[in-house]
Amino acid sequence: MNALLVCPEFPDTFWSFKHALKFIRKSSSLPPLGLLTVAAMLPDHWNRRLRDLNVSSLTDADLRWADCAFVGAMAIQQTSAKRVLARCREAGVRTVAGGPLFTSEPDAFPEVDHLVLNEAETTLPRFLDDLRQGRPERVYATTEHPTIDATPPPLWELAERGRYASMSIQYSRGCPFACEFCNVTSLFGRRPRVKTAAQVIAELDRLHELGWTGRVFFVDDNLIGNKRPLRTELLPALIEWRRGKRGFQFYTEASINLADDPALMAMMVEAGFDTVFVGIETPSDESLAECSKKQNRNRDLVEDVKRIQRAGMQVQGGFIVGFDSDTATIFDRQIDFIQRSGIVTAMVGLLQAPTGTSLYSRLARERRLLGPMSGDNVDGSTNIVPRMDVHTLMEGHRKILRRIYRPSAYYGRVRTFLREYALAGGGRWARPSLSDALASIRSVLRLGILGRERFHYWMLLSWTLVRRPKLLPLAITLAITGHHCRKICEKHLVL
Repeated sequence: MNALLVCPEFPDTFWSFKHALKFIRKSSSLPPLGLLTVAAMLPDHWNRRLRDLNVSSLTDADLRWADCAFVGAMAIQQTSAKRVLARCREAGVRTVAGGPLFTSEPDAFPEVDHLVLNEAETTLPRFLDDLRQGRPERVYATTEHPTIDATPPPLWELAERGRYASMSIQYSRGCPFACEFCNVTSLFGRRPRVKTAAQVIAELDRLHELGWTGRVFFVDDNLIGNKRPLRTELLPALIEWRRGKRGFQFYTEASINLADDPALMAMMVEAGFDTVFVGIETPSDESLAECSKKQNRNRDLVEDVKRIQRAGMQVQGGFIVGFDSDTATIFDRQIDFIQRSGIVTAMVGLLQAPTGTSLYSRLARERRLLGPMSGDNVDGSTNIVPRMDVHTLMEGHRKILRRIYRPSAYYGRVRTFLREYALAGGGRWARPSLSDALASIRSVLRLGILGRERFHYWMLLSWTLVRRPKLLPLAITLAITGHHCRKICEKHLVL
């Protein structure tokens, strides 16, 4: 059996980092971890081939080779996924689809031959067994949330690893919180399940054997959702594993209550974590109460962010406008919060209601749904009927993006962050790689000479050399990230 694993293309959004990746000559941020894990679950005697459309194209030769195509996607990939499925059907290739997009909206894809939904550890073996017996069904689904301590390592060998900026690993699934707008709990449950430390170390060892020495993203929706094994097993193992290994740095996602645990933050930094994405959502306590984001309520969120920064981790933040409780003041409040907190990479989107969430159910009862969500946090679309006047909401969203990604505001925010950030390792300045050095040279040309932000670029570099010289590589990286975010904003509005 020839199995073609296809990752549809991501559109150009904040999360694509497409314009920043050009500086380091990479095509995509991350490989498709889900498909690479599914590949490892397929029978050993099958031939497997990966086509990630973010780094390569799907050719007619690929389709002639394939007996079946496994397509995995998230909501934001739906347009590309439809195109892939159409090509497979035209070529007469059997299609097997799974992942969040198909699990959330299975009825939207009648063209798929087999839907293997939910978590593959449970549903994929049933499909493979039926296929072997010549009687595969169309839909395989489950409400079970299996353990993942027997999940095989991803087959990174299938990926063009040199085309990616980072590799990725999963340690846990699930989140203990129940935010109204989030579909993590509906997909993966509220009891976080974890791999063993030995599994994670084995995956890292394999990456190292394959020659990878760069950044690794722990894709967990909340790395600290189950603190006990993280603190007592995984982090000590990572600390030990990284000794003598150069280049490996980790980043992940976590809830804001990480700021309450200095010892855990210190362990994460020692283990190699230097960046964490946190869902801040809003500075409005009323809106936090509305969406059941209890872990963010009654806190000084700015100080929480700075506490994580001082521990040695950059905070990237997710923000939402369009809650029922939001008034017209929320836009200036969001801008003020983002600037004061020093969250350099601030992802600001309109509230959307994913299928399966409490928000979706509530708005369905209130007849305030407009259809499926796009999954894009910057395209200015929403699938809900907001309480706020739609024009006011859309213009307010654009106002936030215009203000926070204007060069003066963005570079000012970088300085705010660099004032707080504690460089890990007692202030050691790691020797930059050749790729990093070339990216810095390109940034001088594109941002420092040709860019509209050149004045702010040189002011930042001068300030950093005087005040925080060991953070100069980080300052250049953030300048490049800002270039990408401005390009995305320019695509949707005039800065």
